[in-house]
Amino acid sequence: MAGSAILEWIEPTLVGPLDGSEEFIGVGTTVMDFWRWTLSDLRMNTTRSLLAEFLVAKAVGDPSPLRVEWADFDVTSAEGIKIEVKSSRYCQSWRQRRLSTLSFGRLSARAWSEETGARGAVPDVRADVFVFAIQTCRDCQRYDAFDLNQWEFRVIPGAVVKRHAGRSVGLSFVLKQAPDPLRWDQLHEAVRQAAMTGGSTPGGGHG
Repeated sequence: MAGSAILEWIEPTLVGPLDGSEEFIGVGTTVMDFWRWTLSDLRMNTTRSLLAEFLVAKAVGDPSPLRVEWADFDVTSAEGIKIEVKSSRYCQSWRQRRLSTLSFGRLSARAWSEETGARGAVPDVRADVFVFAIQTCRDCQRYDAFDLNQWEFRVIPGAVVKRHAGRSVGLSFVLKQAPDPLRWDQLHEAVRQAAMTGGSTPGGGHG
């Protein structure tokens, strides 16, 4: 159209995995120093969520070299199954008068399109499978983020979440739809099974 400006895409530079030795110019410190300062407390809400995604990614053989912040789902299995990871915990990194109530939010969101550079108008469930990762420790003095025996995982097909859930759910929904807790080493097979069964789970039925 005459007079119309043609907008061209602004392409970001490509990045690869860092090893921590990279230095910030003029600061005298490294990426490892930044990681230590930012991520050492694995109990913090943001960091714990990232850790849960990392654990799931390792369990299902995610081939991605890096986590993508803006992606429509968190993890991709070795078979290409799209996985959303939600985590919660009883113990926090601060003093508490009582244990936290488990909840899982942002189950649906507006999809991002690389083609248009915009999000869709209507929030939707965008993953094939949901993994709900729960740090189960209730004795906050014994909380150990490195001990996978303190974690349990529950797997629900994305179709079930879409059909039965709102934008957030509590523990009761998760336990109803996925009554059997899983160990980390059981996750990959459970994700495969959930992707194949699609809209049915042992605890939730077709509803």
